[in-house]
Amino acid sequence: MGIIVTIIVGFIVGLIARAVMPGNQSMGLIMTTILGIVGALLAGYGGAALGLYGPGTAPGWIASVIGAIIVLWIYGMVTKKR
Repeated sequence: MGIIVTIIVGFIVGLIARAVMPGNQSMGLIMTTILGIVGALLAGYGGAALGLYGPGTAPGWIASVIGAIIVLWIYGMVTKKR
């Protein structure tokens, strides 16, 4: 059940990050879900490294969206057409 919740939350976080980030991000549903999951993981590990979250504590929605925006920005820089 935990994996299904992670996928659903990742999808929602990915959608919010794509809506907030300006520009055209042409990615499908699977990439949006992966974006949200990776953003939440980034927020969790970054928050734990800064001492904001304890071990095993999940990050909040806002931190997850910020992490997904950072991942989306990096993804846009890597796949940028010249």
